[in-house]
Amino acid sequence: MMAYKCQIVILWSISVQLISHGSVASERDLTVNLYSDAGQDDPWRSRVKRSLSDGLYCWTRGCCPQRDDSCRLPYYEKNATCYCDLFCDKEPVGHVDCCPDFWTACRGEEPPQLHTQTAPVTASTTPLELPGCFRDGVHYEEESVIKENCNYCICISTQWKCTESICLIRPEQIEEINARNYGWTAENYSMFWGLTLEEGFKQRLGTLPPSPGLLAMNEMTGRVTPEDDFPLFFIASYKWPDWIHGPLNQQNCGASWAFSTASVAADRIAIHSNGIFTGNLSPQNLISCSSNNQYGCNGGSVDSAWWYLRKHGLVSHACYPFAVDYENEYMSCDMPSAAKQHGKRYATGPCPNAVEQSNNVYQCSPPYRVSSNESEIMKEIMENGPVQALMQVHEDFFLYKTGIYQHTDATIDYPGQFRIRGTHSVKITGLSLIPGESLGVKMGISGFYEEKMNVELKQWS
Repeated sequence: MMAYKCQIVILWSISVQLISHGSVASERDLTVNLYSDAGQDDPWRSRVKRSLSDGLYCWTRGCCPQRDDSCRLPYYEKNATCYCDLFCDKEPVGHVDCCPDFWTACRGEEPPQLHTQTAPVTASTTPLELPGCFRDGVHYEEESVIKENCNYCICISTQWKCTESICLIRPEQIEEINARNYGWTAENYSMFWGLTLEEGFKQRLGTLPPSPGLLAMNEMTGRVTPEDDFPLFFIASYKWPDWIHGPLNQQNCGASWAFSTASVAADRIAIHSNGIFTGNLSPQNLISCSSNNQYGCNGGSVDSAWWYLRKHGLVSHACYPFAVDYENEYMSCDMPSAAKQHGKRYATGPCPNAVEQSNNVYQCSPPYRVSSNESEIMKEIMENGPVQALMQVHEDFFLYKTGIYQHTDATIDYPGQFRIRGTHSVKITGLSLIPGESLGVKMGISGFYEEKMNVELKQWS
């Protein structure tokens, strides 16, 4: 099969929040009961006087370099709120709203003295220590549990104790890739945030490495002749615009083996039936019913998938829609079929989707292996439609944004558990013979949908 350098075009929908223009007061401006009663002249915006004490506030929270209304802490001695940003002391002394240890913690100096005062200032003799833990300026009670990316933290005796799983998305790896010239840029994808590296590979890929039988399959070679005149590029959807199916989102189901197989078969059935049968085929039918050495959303092999499609067939995606994810991967087969004459199959029950009436079963001829030569692949796609390919991906695959993807050495100095590789199967829909240009690929992985990859074709290793 093939290993890849790839360029992937990602389509995004951007959510925009419109905020009406006008005079809007911040939470900070609206807080009046901080340390004392606000002045009568401007009750909404006046800074308020308060006493200075020796509690550990900014030392615990940390200091913020600019005005930051979230850089605050509860001032329990005064039943108020205080701040640790460098804006808090911009007004005259006596009206500032800094935390009592702001000057020593953030400016490295003694706190200013009030110019006038009607009563002596009393300071606490011991620092105020609150039970629980702080995180990003928020106080949590003892035994509170929070999640940071893919790790869980629990507050024990004022200290956070966290798990140490390796996360699929690591900001330091993104920074490392973008700081060096790898030929592509990395991005933090929210749909992958919170997954461990192991979960990402298990839930978002899902094809087993090619079996010895698959690798031993003879390639179809010698089909290209010197007389063949190839275009500079070819995209199947240009030739058959109504018969090439878009990718389905596999969500948290590690079953690219089923999604790519069903999609390639659906395209080829539409092409070879000359548009008589144009429905997309059901990956759910494979996931739930192809159980011989297959593991549903925990992975499967493409050769077993093609065997099932040949022997048992699949119904349409409309008849048996995708309905499972990683949390519910083991579902019974709701679309069994039976044999009639000459090995043809028919469904023995109605569609799981009651709205769809057609439960036709579609079968295919035996699969065959195409050479890794670019011209051989282009000729195959031009004559018969898209092909399926297996690709080996690494831990940085899920960070790809733009450019020409290739595996980086960004984790070379990390322990071995930070480096992982897995197998993904995709549908190839087009090919360019221009050096440095792209091979068209449809991918079912969540977040990566359309159609370009720049590939380096070679034998599977």
